[in-house]
Amino acid sequence: MGWWKTKTPVAQQPVWGWQAWDWQAWQPPSAIEQRLLEAKSRGDWAGYLEVAAHADLFFADQRTRADARPGTVRFTPQWNPHLRAEHLALFTEGILPPPDPDLVFQSMTLEWYASVWDDKEAPWIAINPGTPCEAFLPAGTPQARALWQQHADGRDSGGCGHAHPHDQLRGLWVGGPLQGPVAHGLACAALLFVHNGELWNSMAHHGNGYNNAKRRLKKWWGVTSREEWAGTQERLLDADMVSPVWEFALGIRRSLAQDFAGAVELDHWRQAAERVLRHNAARAAEPRITPDGVLTARPDSAAEVEAQVAGVQRLIGRIARYEARFRADGLLAGNAFVRSVEAWDHGRASAMARWGLAARYCTLQEAEEAVIAAGRACRQNYRTWPEFSAAYILGRCLHFDEEECGSWYQDMLTAHRILTTDPASPWLTIPWT
Repeated sequence: MGWWKTKTPVAQQPVWGWQAWDWQAWQPPSAIEQRLLEAKSRGDWAGYLEVAAHADLFFADQRTRADARPGTVRFTPQWNPHLRAEHLALFTEGILPPPDPDLVFQSMTLEWYASVWDDKEAPWIAINPGTPCEAFLPAGTPQARALWQQHADGRDSGGCGHAHPHDQLRGLWVGGPLQGPVAHGLACAALLFVHNGELWNSMAHHGNGYNNAKRRLKKWWGVTSREEWAGTQERLLDADMVSPVWEFALGIRRSLAQDFAGAVELDHWRQAAERVLRHNAARAAEPRITPDGVLTARPDSAAEVEAQVAGVQRLIGRIARYEARFRADGLLAGNAFVRSVEAWDHGRASAMARWGLAARYCTLQEAEEAVIAAGRACRQNYRTWPEFSAAYILGRCLHFDEEECGSWYQDMLTAHRILTTDPASPWLTIPWT
C-alpha cells in the first residue's frame, strides 16, 4: 500500500502492509485492534503508535527454550520479501492463536522494545502482520525507536510493568464466549480481571505472556508445576481455601435468618455462635462408641474454648462492620447480608483455570471444564451477580484487608461498580441462571 507520507526521513517511516484489505468487512477481535485499524485507515502513524504504546505486544517463543532459560527472551526475526529485510512479528492480545503446547508467547511493551533494541536487531517490527490492522514500523535507528519511547511516556500501567490499563472492562468481541456456561464461568472472575485490566472472556488465555504467567503463579500461589496447579485448582473448586471459621460464623447467622425469617441482631448472632461452640466443645469431651470400640475423648481445655469463643466473636464484629461499609458503598442493599464467602474461592477457581493455561500447566479443555465447574458452583450458592460480588469481596477482605478498607477493598469496589454499570458488562448481559 506504499509509504505513509510524513516529514520524517524515509528510514523512520512505517509501511502499512502489502495487501488490499477490505477493512470495513473485517471484525476486529477487541477494542485494541479496532483502534489500530482506525488509525491505519486514516493514515495516522502517530495515532497508531499511541495505541500500540498502550497495548501489550506479544512475540512467539519456543516453550523448551523458555523453560531452559527462565526469565530470558529471544527474538526470532522473519524475512519479509517486500521489505527485503528481517522483521520481528508482534501481536496484540486479540490476534493471538489458541495456546499451543510447544509454542508460547512473551508479552512486552513498546517502551521495553525501544529500550532493548539495538542496531544488531532486525530493522523492522511488524504489528499484527497478516491482518487488516498490520503495520511495519522501522526499528533500525535510534531516532525511530525514540518515537516509540515518546508515545509510551506517560502511560499508566497500574505498576504491573505492562501497557494495558487497569480498572477497565476489556473483552473479546470475536474469539471469546459472550453467552452460555463458559461465559458465565469466566464472568465469575470478572472482578479480578477488570481490576487487572485483562480480557474477561479470554478462554484461550495467554495472560501477560508465558514467563509472566509462570512468575505470577509461583509468587502468589507457590505453583510451579502441573501437579501443583491441579491440586490448587481442585481446592478452589471445592472451596477448601476459604477459612472454615468464616463459614461457621456465617452459617450460624444463615440458620438464624431462616428460623426467624428476618434480620438477625448482632448480639443474637454472637450469643448463638457462643452456644454452638460450647455445645460442640462439650460433645468433643464425651467418649464416642464406634464399630471399632470406644474412642477416648480429647476435649479442648477451658482456655482453648474461651479463645475460640473470643475469636469468633471478634470475627462476627469484623463481618458486621464490613457489611455496614458495603451497604454504605452500594455493595449490599437494605438488610441484605453475605451468606457464604465460598464465592472467593470459586471466583479464583475461574481465574486459576486461565492462569494455568497461560503457564501451560493444563490444556484448553481442562481449563474450560474448570471454568464451567466454577460457574456451576457459584450458581448453586448465590442468586444474583451482586450477591456473588459481595460474598467474593468479603472473602478477599477477611483474608487481606484487616479492616483497613484499603486497596484490597477499594480495588474490588471499583471493579464492582464497573461491572454493575457498564452496558457491555457480562454481569448485565449474562443471566445468572
